Amino acid sequence: MPGIVVIGTQWGDEGKGKIIDYLSKDADAVVRFQGGNNAGHTVVTKEHKFQFHLIPSGILNPDIINVIGNGVVIDLEELVNEIDDLHSKKITTSNLKISPNSHLVMPYHRILDEARENLLGNMKIGTTKRGIGPSYSDKASRSGIRMQDLLNVKIFKKKLEFVLKEKNAILTKIYNLPPLDFNDMLEKFKYLSKKIGDYVLDTSKLINDALDEGKKVIFEGAQGTFLDIDYGTYPFVTSSSTVAASACIGSGIGPTRIDKIIGVTKAYTTRVGQGPLPTEIKGKLGTMLREKGSEYGATTGRPRRCGWLDTVLLKYASRINSITFLALTKLDVLSFLNSIKICNSYSYNDNYYKELPYNQNIFSEVSPLYKKFSGWEEEISEVRNFNDLPKEAKKYIRRIEDEVKVPIRLVSVGPERDQMIKFEESIW
Repeated sequence: MPGIVVIGTQWGDEGKGKIIDYLSKDADAVVRFQGGNNAGHTVVTKEHKFQFHLIPSGILNPDIINVIGNGVVIDLEELVNEIDDLHSKKITTSNLKISPNSHLVMPYHRILDEARENLLGNMKIGTTKRGIGPSYSDKASRSGIRMQDLLNVKIFKKKLEFVLKEKNAILTKIYNLPPLDFNDMLEKFKYLSKKIGDYVLDTSKLINDALDEGKKVIFEGAQGTFLDIDYGTYPFVTSSSTVAASACIGSGIGPTRIDKIIGVTKAYTTRVGQGPLPTEIKGKLGTMLREKGSEYGATTGRPRRCGWLDTVLLKYASRINSITFLALTKLDVLSFLNSIKICNSYSYNDNYYKELPYNQNIFSEVSPLYKKFSGWEEEISEVRNFNDLPKEAKKYIRRIEDEVKVPIRLVSVGPERDQMIKFEESIW
């Protein structure tokens, strides 16, 4: 009954898509359990570069089931575009399944998301403006529309009539925007339901049955720990729970189904949008790191802020998620540096913090304290064995393990699927 959760330990963009694609070679199912098309998981093959926003990262393996769980909010237009793109590249989606309890991102959600961000001005959160927050808000207020509603035209029509009255009032009276047309939206979603209906089934039963049969299931998280609505750098967070515990709620399984938690971390730190980033590197070096690592958002194309690795954050992520081991990505990106830093504590008003301050106001003002390391300044993208890494790279990896007290069992040394170092035969 091996169930493995793969989550991000930073602010997302850690390379979870590649890790999940790599692990899916030995899996029977991959389940995406939260978030929406504000996520962007990249998988690079010899032929193509894939960017998945809603479809699980195991879809390139035709022999496994890929599930969009009930915790995901689905923009149907985006999903249909992803499916069509896969078909154009001769990738089957017959192994894709969608929970009937997943909520829909509607056109008014996208409009409201952007209108709210614009209204906030300098206080904006930095959302992707994809309608994710408003969709989760409707879910919590019990006015959301679910995938199963779409499959019954009478129910969908009734719910859409009710909700659109409220949304049009908000759009016109608060944001001075034009109302949305009910009939246009109804016809659009009738068309989309025909494209997507065959993928919908009871995914909770599907997943539990697979685990009962001893099959291997990967639970795929989106974003990262510090974008979690409860445990992240609030309010600069996403609108769902991104931590490992959310895998159960977002998939329809119990907590005893989970065997291991894999935390994915970059060899440095990045963040898109607003909010604190204590180890941020300013100036030329930060720009060089961004360019070397191609640090631009897979969903929006926005440039990511780059900083040194922060083990204070990693320790917190390990505690919150009960991480079994780490997967370290983009180690090769650091190869151009002659010296590298790791942040292992903070200072603030003559106080020192080895753990993350619980007070957000303090965290926003802390100064990072660093341990400095020599760089290796040589190409490592062809290395497949830990012992073949330069001694400086090995020392860097071991120091991360010592600081976080969690072993590293996978190391990515390039963007392609096979550019991976693993430390043992099987992580299952």
